[in-house]
Amino acid sequence: MTLRAFLVVFLSSLPLQADPVKLGTASAEPPKAWVSEKPQNRLRSHQFKLKSAEEGFADAEVVVYPQSKPEPEKVFPGWRSQFVVPEAKTADDMGKVTKFTAGPATVHLLDVTGTWKYRERPNDPKSKTEMRDDYRVVWAVVVLKDEAAHVRFSGPSKVVDAHYTGFEKWLKSIN
Repeated sequence: MTLRAFLVVFLSSLPLQADPVKLGTASAEPPKAWVSEKPQNRLRSHQFKLKSAEEGFADAEVVVYPQSKPEPEKVFPGWRSQFVVPEAKTADDMGKVTKFTAGPATVHLLDVTGTWKYRERPNDPKSKTEMRDDYRVVWAVVVLKDEAAHVRFSGPSKVVDAHYTGFEKWLKSIN
């Protein structure tokens, strides 16, 4: 292999810095460690892979759904219901809800860990359900006045835990 061919292969394998992610009228620069991917469907404006550092664990992903309704209290119950509710608990017990301000936005978070009843297309009854044990999903509703964007950060608990600080820092950098 020539040096030029090697450099082309090597440089094309490096992750490129992704463009800022639009969240309504605001935006945030994604961390360099996030690998930008082509969104799997038209509802997603952005999709990123966050690499697992351990063999045998799936990568995590961050997906952005623009132009959503700014009503976290209406969407959180449906998102909670995507998890198996342990005995002696209710769906309302699932997850931790927090809220903070980032630039012009108010960010509402729902953070749930457990067995995720994952469906590629959650609103499609024909979409197959996969039971994903020990998964963590952090949903964010980024509200800017009367508009919002939804963000989902999901993956094996261990992988999401490892990348959570960068995710939170990214959300707090919204401007």
